[in-house]
Amino acid sequence: MRADRLMAILLLLQRREQVTAAEVARELEVSERTARRDLDALAMAGVPVYSLQGRGGGWRLVGGARTDLSGLTAGEARALFLVAGQASAATPAVKAALRKLVRALPEPFRVQAEAAASSLVMDPQRWGSSRIELRQPRFLDELQDAVIRGVQVRLGYVDGTGAETERTVHPLGIVAKGPSWYLVAGTEAGRRTFRIDRVTSAGPTSDPVHRPADFDLAESWREIADEVDRRRTPLEIQAVCAPHGMARLRMILGDRLEVGGATTDGRIEVVIRGYNEYALAGELAGLVEWLEVTGPPGVLNYLVSIGDALVERYG
Repeated sequence: MRADRLMAILLLLQRREQVTAAEVARELEVSERTARRDLDALAMAGVPVYSLQGRGGGWRLVGGARTDLSGLTAGEARALFLVAGQASAATPAVKAALRKLVRALPEPFRVQAEAAASSLVMDPQRWGSSRIELRQPRFLDELQDAVIRGVQVRLGYVDGTGAETERTVHPLGIVAKGPSWYLVAGTEAGRRTFRIDRVTSAGPTSDPVHRPADFDLAESWREIADEVDRRRTPLEIQAVCAPHGMARLRMILGDRLEVGGATTDGRIEVVIRGYNEYALAGELAGLVEWLEVTGPPGVLNYLVSIGDALVERYG
């Protein structure tokens, strides 16, 4: 916590030019004694701060010295340093810039920042599965640059059926979903999403992007993701589950599970989404200890067939 306070004091000095121990104490919700001790620690650690005694006195940075962290809270600064680490999906250019920012910090914070940058490792491989190789698509940098500069792009693309097209798009944002990258863009047919590893060419134009005033990338992606999920799992079944089986059900089904209210016998009503009746019946057959499927009839029929086959083989 002290490293957080010292960073916050430095940022406070940058914003106000001069602060008193009482102001620091109020800002950080600590005692004045703790605030004075922290200010002294900054000076002893080599940060260019000094105190003015007497009426109107306080603490200042020598010559208005500044770092490049003006306006950031200590937590925000630490989050940036995490982005510079090996676990980040940021581009090499972003990581390099953040590492320079780390090196520009005063000595007492540099160790903490460097520790944050190396404090997290992300392993994309699930237990017992093959490794997912994370690759940066060929045209990611060009499309990201077009988004930032706000210019239209002449886009070559191969869709999921292998059909090749070329069109002019209005790049609005880029999203990383697992190992894949997607471009969200406006087109003549409306807003569309393109997998960047299927892009065959990306030629920026000098024409500006028409960006809707109310566009929000995160909200737009949530709508896209919800629609994709609905298309991938169009079937819904109804069931009731014993309370002690809900944790297992959530673990297996994830976002495909919707939880309702309790029935008169204490079980929980649920709705489960899946791709087709046969596949969903096979997935749920092993949960018979906790789960009772109530519909639709096609899934019930498949469950009966699976049960008969199991009895015939192992009964």
